[in-house]
Amino acid sequence: MDAAVDSNREIDGKTQYFDVLIIGAGISGIDAAYHLQKYCPEKNFALLETQETFGGTWAIHKYPGIRSDSDLFTFGFKWKPWTDKPIATADKILRYLDESLDENDLRRHIRFNHEVKTARWSSEEARWSLEVLDKKNDVIRKYECNFLWMCQGYYRHSEGYMPDYPGRENFKGAVVHPQTWPEDLDYKGKQVIVIGSGATAATLIPAMAEEAGHITMLQRSPTFFSARANREEIAETLRALEVPDEWVHEITRRKILFDQKEITRRSFTEPEKLREELIEGAKSYLGDSVPVDPHFTPSYRPWRQRIAFVPDGDLFQAIRGGKASVVTDHIDHFTENGILLKSGKELKADIIISATGFNMSVLGDIDFTIDGKPLKFGDCWSHRAIMFSGIPNMAWVFGYLRTSWTMRSDLVAEFVCRLLKHMAEKGARMVVPELREEDRDMPEKPFVDPENFNAGYLIRALKLMPKQGDRDPWLHTQDYYSDKETIAAADLDDGTLIYK
Repeated sequence: MDAAVDSNREIDGKTQYFDVLIIGAGISGIDAAYHLQKYCPEKNFALLETQETFGGTWAIHKYPGIRSDSDLFTFGFKWKPWTDKPIATADKILRYLDESLDENDLRRHIRFNHEVKTARWSSEEARWSLEVLDKKNDVIRKYECNFLWMCQGYYRHSEGYMPDYPGRENFKGAVVHPQTWPEDLDYKGKQVIVIGSGATAATLIPAMAEEAGHITMLQRSPTFFSARANREEIAETLRALEVPDEWVHEITRRKILFDQKEITRRSFTEPEKLREELIEGAKSYLGDSVPVDPHFTPSYRPWRQRIAFVPDGDLFQAIRGGKASVVTDHIDHFTENGILLKSGKELKADIIISATGFNMSVLGDIDFTIDGKPLKFGDCWSHRAIMFSGIPNMAWVFGYLRTSWTMRSDLVAEFVCRLLKHMAEKGARMVVPELREEDRDMPEKPFVDPENFNAGYLIRALKLMPKQGDRDPWLHTQDYYSDKETIAAADLDDGTLIYK
């Protein structure tokens, strides 16, 4: 958790109260605000956003070619149709979010440049008290609310994950992390190495390839890619038939979810066949330009890490055209002129880009206390991965790792609105998840099972995350088709939610 507020900073004596405070004005926060306004119109609320604008990732990240690695029919909102290509660049996503705010009159609820520093829960008062840094005016402002809705995302925006590369200080060129991309970085005609082979690397390389002298993707181990045209045939057909956009969006969304469910099933039941198909997809774009073995033949089962989508095979086309290349090896150390590999080969570079992922941010790195005691999030039990044992009146949006993030954001929003209305009906000011007697012998399992999904950023942070059990509602399945049934039908009086 983050450090407490600087005691030397000016503190505004006024306290602003809201029924609900939403932390973050990215895609999850906007989704939460829409649902609150529509389904709980009696609640007054505000969104506290640490950045100077909305959009989260899509506003903060500035690296070349930044785009979604999820289709916008499922990554977009259920309540606003997407009318463009499935994979979209950041500017188009921001335009979509901008329209969502205006069409639903949500912008007036956002407090920009507001960074939450501390959150204190009082059971006696049944409210949260927040100390919030107004970064524009350099003043600490006080906010209070009955319910806290954490929509701040799951990684630390201020810094990406940068390994401690041996000899990094010896390299004469620039070492860059995509998350903190320098706006004045000139890579035209330069020799560039991109370390990593995930979605960010797959985005950067084709975007930079035309202007860079040459760009090399250096990977320790291969990644599965899904390479195909950036189009959805069913959406194009429906549009040609002049079907309304709302119908096109919903039908295409369902078709994509059905396909994703089938791919996930096959990753468990016929992983070798799915593996062959993914590798063949890469090979169809690569031709004979580079052997798929060892560069595009991962050792792990498909979907144990996110499958990076490559629209129109642009990464492979850059390699096939000679603008880019791929090297599979381990780094020994940085040199003055590049990177020396374990194999003894040296890669020369003017610029090295460390596309090595991010650091997870647990509850926004906010300093939480519950009735005067510091919160140890890792000691909590996950209640449907929405609420957590021992933490009253708080929900957290943690989206899907395979399906689009927003699919779970929708389910969480519907659950929270139903819970708020249920509390009002019961006359309750406080709700907190607690283990029932029959739950106390549950085995402690990690928030996400590494056998199910083992991305590096997640494994590094698992010890900071809450536990899950082996029965409802203490499960975190990461399965949309399971969740959409169990969360929608969740019994709010099953004895695991204690109302006061």
